[in-house]
Amino acid sequence: MSVLVVGSVAYDSVKTPFGEVDKALGGSATFFSAAASFLTDTQLVAVVGEDFDISDLDFLRERGVDLSGLDVVAGETFRWKGHYGYDLNEAKTLSTELNVFETFDPKLSEKQRKAEFVFLANILPELQLSVLDQVESPKFTVVDTMNLWIDTKAVELGEVLSRVDMVVINESEARQLAGEANTFRAIERIREMGPKFVVVKRGEYGALLSAHGNHFFAPAFPLESVFDPTGAGDTFGGGLVGTIARNGRFDEATLRQGVVVGSVLASFAVEKFSLDRMRTLKWSEVVARYQKMQALTRFDTLTIE
Repeated sequence: MSVLVVGSVAYDSVKTPFGEVDKALGGSATFFSAAASFLTDTQLVAVVGEDFDISDLDFLRERGVDLSGLDVVAGETFRWKGHYGYDLNEAKTLSTELNVFETFDPKLSEKQRKAEFVFLANILPELQLSVLDQVESPKFTVVDTMNLWIDTKAVELGEVLSRVDMVVINESEARQLAGEANTFRAIERIREMGPKFVVVKRGEYGALLSAHGNHFFAPAFPLESVFDPTGAGDTFGGGLVGTIARNGRFDEATLRQGVVVGSVLASFAVEKFSLDRMRTLKWSEVVARYQKMQALTRFDTLTIE
């Protein structure tokens, strides 16, 4: 099964209490592909400028990611600069330079149109709608969004939500989108907007899945060192959607497994800056940490009467 991701490839400058990097590889489609490529065939659609070093993506190509959808156009690559304090759940954006990403207009190839699983990363809702119009008969569609689009593109975002199977969103954005202070009430309101499945990312506190009338909570894997949380959410999305595509179904058991796989992959991504940890990560390490997650959350049936 193949996954199509449409999003950004970028250069990030990030400072955290544990160090900083400048012009480091980033972007939603990059992090997503790095994770999903462990699980399934992945097609990336994005745009970069002439300043982009294509060799930065060699590790994705070596993992079989189809980069034919990466357009190189005149201009400079999308750049983001941010700072994290000791609360690593929130980034302070210092500057955003959209550059060539400002005129990004994804045109899918015949192969990309036939993708069975589609992840619409955090891009303009109008572009997400354009992709949905182009794909032919996907089995499962997933969308990510952000507070800016909730504020400024409510109508367009509402149309996107009415046409996808799943939304992946962080907790504060879920409350904002639904106009509800309580997360569980917010989930129900979002489901009424169209998506059958809702996944709420909660940063260092894990993720919450609403599916088939049930809720499932997966904690984040406990880490002693977190260097850079940039891209953790997109890495989570790659693990989640990659698992769904690998299994070829979206029953509750598969969705729960996908949430845990996504959480495990995200736990690796934050251990180093940019995609440095994802470049060297081995699937055997993912399996070992998944098993540790099982042990961390396993408990016996209550026998007290």
